[in-house]
Amino acid sequence: MLAEIYPRYHSRYRSLPVLGPYLDGFVDWLQDKGHPWLPTRLRVRAAGFLDAELRARGVRDVGELTAAELLEYAPPDSQEDVYRSAVVRSLVSYFGELGVLTPAPETPRLRLVAAYRRHLERVRGFAPSTVKHHAAIIAELLAFIGYDDDADRLSTLDQHDVESFIKVLSQRHCRASLQHGIANLRSFFRFLRGQRMIDVELGEQIDTPRVYRDERLPRSIQWHTVRALLGSIDRSSAMGRRDYAMLLLVTSYGLRASEVVALTLDDIDWRAERLRVRRSKVQSPLELPLIPEVGAAVIDYLRDGRPDLPYREVFLRVRAPAGALKPTALTEVFQGRVRRSRLPIPFQGVHCLRHSLAVHLLRQGASLKQIGDLLGHRSPESTCVYLRLQTEDLRDVALPLPSATDQGVHQ
Repeated sequence: MLAEIYPRYHSRYRSLPVLGPYLDGFVDWLQDKGHPWLPTRLRVRAAGFLDAELRARGVRDVGELTAAELLEYAPPDSQEDVYRSAVVRSLVSYFGELGVLTPAPETPRLRLVAAYRRHLERVRGFAPSTVKHHAAIIAELLAFIGYDDDADRLSTLDQHDVESFIKVLSQRHCRASLQHGIANLRSFFRFLRGQRMIDVELGEQIDTPRVYRDERLPRSIQWHTVRALLGSIDRSSAMGRRDYAMLLLVTSYGLRASEVVALTLDDIDWRAERLRVRRSKVQSPLELPLIPEVGAAVIDYLRDGRPDLPYREVFLRVRAPAGALKPTALTEVFQGRVRRSRLPIPFQGVHCLRHSLAVHLLRQGASLKQIGDLLGHRSPESTCVYLRLQTEDLRDVALPLPSATDQGVHQ
């Protein structure tokens, strides 16, 4: 493949002392990931300059480097040198799959985080996504206190250290998110106490932000605005067909972003006109009737928009690297479509479409039980919050103010 994209100079690239032996396989790997020819050529060209810098720093073989060390050759700002950054990051992924890089040394921080992850998985029974969030906060805490430099640092950990770390978290988290972060810290301190790594229950000394139930209304938009957003999507392109089908699933069934991107081809029973949704949050599948409008949108994407790749997920990336979408991709799709539509939608998260559907169904006469079952709520309290948006019904409940004439009569 290298000879095809560089017919005249392929031997020059193959002869590179450090990266040359890997470039043929690297080009094949890039093509399998869906990278077009021009970006592939530019990555190979940037690999030539990278090879020279590796040799200048005394590197004679890729196996001498860890992934972190190789990433240091990328510019701090990816826009400073786009293809230098691209080739370094692509090579890290490629070499990671080959297993040729030196494994990163296991630091005390990584060992402790790994032990805590096992505790959350085996003892607490947490979902993988929850374990990931816990581990990220704890790894940041251990780096903050310098645990790698002093393995006895936990024995001297006090309330002042913890509060200093919480101040750092508060700079990028709202009160609700910070409350979750503090709950993660408390869980970790209980784990340390159980392992006899600390003597004081630090979790009891941490105050938490006050977040009051129902202090904010659900982030809902008018239903005609939702329909206008869907109508604004140009479905003449593969990306437009995909984005329309994904957002239609949210507005038709109230699916979460993670549920949309997790849909597989096996979850759609076309003959029975049924849709199977795996709800990871409640650990139970949901069988739904396949609405004709939704079915038509998905078929339109599968026939004329979905890349021909060996993945079972329904929705795939349009741009390279090829593969399945992450849940954050749906939020990016929503934000992009809102910008293009120029509609007055003030919210940044696709979750507002889920809230909008709940309010719409409530106004159409659906019961709270039906809405809760559709949205996958564990508690009726989660669904009752939408009653606060029934402003027209709430006006009927209010008692009329007595007029001056009525007051005179009673006097």
